[in-house]
Amino acid sequence: MPNPSYGTLDASYQAAGQLAGITALVDAFYGYMETLPEAAKIRAMHPQDLAESRRKLSYFLSGWLGGPKLYAEHYGGIRIPLFHKPFPIGDAERDAWLLCMQKAIAEQPYTDDFKEYLLTQLRVPAERIRQVNVTQQR
Repeated sequence: MPNPSYGTLDASYQAAGQLAGITALVDAFYGYMETLPEAAKIRAMHPQDLAESRRKLSYFLSGWLGGPKLYAEHYGGIRIPLFHKPFPIGDAERDAWLLCMQKAIAEQPYTDDFKEYLLTQLRVPAERIRQVNVTQQR
């Protein structure tokens, strides 16, 4: 059963290992994106050099998980679905992104309940991005 404190204050940020833990997660995530055949299409939506993408995702997740709002400090505000609107994201792309994240989360030293919580929470923005893109493509 997930810890009821996840999602309040900085409990999720702490459970993720703060910025160092989030960075390790993001590095694993992009490692899977570069190697899984299912992720080839979403990898192609990113720049060749992933350094900035890694930093942006790490900074975003820091604030999203209740830690320092690093993305806003460095890049300004972001509305995730609108940011991804120019990209053709449907079910397959959403599922590939979640697969990379699922595999990356699985290898982190997080508790099992936090792993489950985190993946469940990440499904929400992933689905919202897909919905915005489906609406746009009609």
